[in-house]
Amino acid sequence: MPNPPAPGRRERNARATQNRIFTAAAALFSEHGFDGATTQEIAERADVGAGTLFRYAATKGELFLMVYNEQLRAAIDEGARKAQVEPDVTAAVNALIGTVLSGAHDVHNAAVYQRELLFGPPAEKYRSEGLALVARLEDLVATRLLDALDTEDQRRPARTLAAARAARSVFAVLNLLLAQPLTGAHPGADSAEELREQVAQIVQGFLAPSVEDTSR
Repeated sequence: MPNPPAPGRRERNARATQNRIFTAAAALFSEHGFDGATTQEIAERADVGAGTLFRYAATKGELFLMVYNEQLRAAIDEGARKAQVEPDVTAAVNALIGTVLSGAHDVHNAAVYQRELLFGPPAEKYRSEGLALVARLEDLVATRLLDALDTEDQRRPARTLAAARAARSVFAVLNLLLAQPLTGAHPGADSAEELREQVAQIVQGFLAPSVEDTSR
């Protein structure tokens, strides 16, 4: 199969500009948070005009999603690698999810990311990318849950649906724990330990025989 043609000068320049904007936005959001960073500061640090900046991301929210999508992508990739070497299904699911929790160093920015994913404009490119990453994470969890079943059980549509629901429950737990430090709920609780215990409950519930199975 022939190699794809090398990018032209215009495409190379566009990529270089986007990389500068990404680097500047990532640094300023990390230093000042979403509310403290301004698009003007990002443009100045990236050495581009405001008009150029908004050709790559129409709003500050989009810039923020552009940056934190990459952080989520990296966390998912790391979790997937760790899960591959875990023979136990509960440990594997914890590996998939735990990297996202441990990678959220700034709870305020983590909360903003959740907000932008949930309530951002539907047409935003980077919101769609972020939601696709969430779907990928849930699919990885559901697949690992199904792998813990025997072959016949894996083929049952009801079990596939149950795995997808369990994966969504796991992701919901993750979101609550990411937001917990800002709510004041359960002060002093260890988020990582809480994630492990709640994931264990969800996995055990999924693996438990259904009412239909136990009545045979």
